[in-house]
Amino acid sequence: MKTSRITELLNIEYPIIQGGMAWISDANLAAAVSEAGGLGIISGVGSTDDVRAEIKKTKSLTKKPFGINIMLMRDNIDEIAKLVCDEQIAVVTTGAGSPGKYIEDWKKHNVKVIPVVPSVAIAKRMEKFGADAVIVEGMEAGGHIGQLTTMSLVPQVVDAVDIPVIAAGGIGDGRGMAASLMLGACGVQMGTRFLVSDECKVHENYKDRVLNAKDIDTEVTGTSTSHPVRVLRNKLTREYIKLEKTNADPTEIEALGKGALRRAVVDGDINNGSVMAGQIAGLVSKKQSCEEIINELMSELDLVLGRVCNE
Repeated sequence: MKTSRITELLNIEYPIIQGGMAWISDANLAAAVSEAGGLGIISGVGSTDDVRAEIKKTKSLTKKPFGINIMLMRDNIDEIAKLVCDEQIAVVTTGAGSPGKYIEDWKKHNVKVIPVVPSVAIAKRMEKFGADAVIVEGMEAGGHIGQLTTMSLVPQVVDAVDIPVIAAGGIGDGRGMAASLMLGACGVQMGTRFLVSDECKVHENYKDRVLNAKDIDTEVTGTSTSHPVRVLRNKLTREYIKLEKTNADPTEIEALGKGALRRAVVDGDINNGSVMAGQIAGLVSKKQSCEEIINELMSELDLVLGRVCNE
């Protein structure tokens, strides 16, 4: 299985999108995924000049389509939204807010708009705004999460909207891809699996922590502040949970996490940093190039689908 509504919409070979992870998803990673036949995504976090530089670097590394992930609550969002048009980016994925005010302008510049959604209601709203597709992300995912699981949410969104649905959260191999397709999704987005790719710049300590993770090693912090985040357990999460259990002031809890992701990604501090990863981390066991990852995913998918069709 190669083609789908998503491969046709995005002009890519395989229905695989690499998640846009802050401090992680850079030009090297995105270009490698796009070159391997998926859709690479760079993070739109940073100054406008930094993001522009990352876009230009990605263009120098691949002529294939790639996208940018935009967190809509950032101070420079208006500048980044305009940059998307100026640089003729192929695809925008969005989170942390509604992209409604930008969609019309993006679409005038032939930008495909794909918001990340945690519920049926928001998916329907994004379709009404003119989104080209939605990424339906379950709580199994790493980083900021919603309340519903991928397995329960994807089919409900598929039934509720007419635009293509991309499944995300808890997907790390061909079996997960096959399950997503069976639920009605046209493709998948993966983050944790690409964390350990050769082209990913994340610190080796971070990669090793993911590779050594067990099935029960993730923790959700930030529930008391209404900003739940799935990470791998460490000293930081223990302190976080302790504060939350004592009903500490939300500002104190938020302060604990300030700069924590950078400490893990850049400095390699896996004890005091925020090691974001999904529940699928326990299934990730080896470092590979992005090309090897995607080829393996598609081979596994073909095997699973072939087995299903022959039974």
